Amino acid sequence: MPWPHLIAYFFGGVFLANAIPHAVAGMMGRPFQSPFAKPPGQGLSSSTANVVWGFFNLAIAYGLLARIGDFDIRNLADAGALGLGMLLISLFSSRHFGRFNGGNNPTQS
Repeated sequence: MPWPHLIAYFFGGVFLANAIPHAVAGMMGRPFQSPFAKPPGQGLSSSTANVVWGFFNLAIAYGLLARIGDFDIRNLADAGALGLGMLLISLFSSRHFGRFNGGNNPTQS
């Protein structure tokens, strides 16, 4: 397995995981932080902007996972690269967005 494919699968996991909160918040009709907000990544964007951003991330993930190499979910290296990308962006996002949504200190009111 060429290592450039594993890098593509890692970033495929990053984009796939990033698609989830934006698409879900948007489909629920809720504003959420996005790169288009003011300030970027901190202010809230409309639910419509988040649906579009979520599906854009999903399209990038598709391109990285399905169009580069021969991604096989049963291959430990492929699945590990995907999972690591998803885990790292999820941990980053939980800390970053937790500052704005109360997730970093849930016991404080």
